[in-house]
Amino acid sequence: MIFEACVETFEEAIKARDNGAHRIELCSHLELDGLTPSAELTSKACRELGIPVMVMIRPRGGNFVHTEEEILQMESDIRMAKGNGAAGIVFGLLTADNKIDVKNTGRLAALAAPLPVTFHKAIDVLEDPVKGVEELMNIRGITRILTSGGKPTAKEGAWTIRRMMAAAGDQITMLVAGRVTRENVDEIAALTGATELHGRRIVEM
Repeated sequence: MIFEACVETFEEAIKARDNGAHRIELCSHLELDGLTPSAELTSKACRELGIPVMVMIRPRGGNFVHTEEEILQMESDIRMAKGNGAAGIVFGLLTADNKIDVKNTGRLAALAAPLPVTFHKAIDVLEDPVKGVEELMNIRGITRILTSGGKPTAKEGAWTIRRMMAAAGDQITMLVAGRVTRENVDEIAALTGATELHGRRIVEM
């Protein structure tokens, strides 16, 4: 299994790496569910950790419906992350009628290329996350979806996660989140069939 640890400081990233994390999702303001980290933190983490660093691109808390001004800021932040050595980019955009923002997701994924893109838990806001997977499969560059199956926890969303995985086939990996900890990773993996898991406490911090 691949463990991706969600962190917001360099010290947390070092501890996560030393305790067995295979990959880092780097954010700021986790109290807002994760925003774009600073250029300084991004540069230091990508330069010194020695494991892949996925950089969150999210300009504000709240919903995932973004204005043109915010999307321009996200473009600037993607360039920052790429320039500082990110292994991948993490973002998620929805439309005002609560669907995948296919146009702007494609726009940002194209800018992120050749880096892989994780579409984050914005997908869990959709009425039908499985349909969201099908839409994301048509966007070049989307390689992972961070999801708890539309539920607060991966355990509750396990059935939907399995359906999402079936829809995605080998094209997109489901990165399973939602109260995933070191203590329950084996249970969550068995319930969902996932091989990549994500969490704030997925390794001892």
